[in-house]
Amino acid sequence: MIVYTSENVKVPKLEKRKINAWIKSVAEKYDKKVGEIAYVFCDDAKILEVNQTYLQHDYFTDIITFDYCEGKTLNGDIFISLDTVHSNAQEFEVDFENELLRIMIHGILHLCGQDDKTPEARLEMTHKENDALQIIL
Repeated sequence: MIVYTSENVKVPKLEKRKINAWIKSVAEKYDKKVGEIAYVFCDDAKILEVNQTYLQHDYFTDIITFDYCEGKTLNGDIFISLDTVHSNAQEFEVDFENELLRIMIHGILHLCGQDDKTPEARLEMTHKENDALQIIL
């Protein structure tokens, strides 16, 4: 089950059935299945609070993924700052919806085991995001 909630912002308008099917199809590409996934859309203040409280990081970010996966079942909480998604969309000259979808699938890829801690891993993550976006766009 995939749920969409928010803190300090409205949940963005999403075609949830289409997005849920997309997420499930991406998970299947990595031999995973969707369990309990919660997207929490928030503002920069909330994501900073989460970053400081749980990761001891004192900076803003677009996404924080908490991985509770069990075997091949994806479980997790994915916090997304809509403020930063808006900023990134402007910076990268893409529309907000495309950037939001990229960030949403970024969290799923983390749950599938992809990291982005090195330049090489970040490049691989971007490639996998692009592949996933081709499915839905």
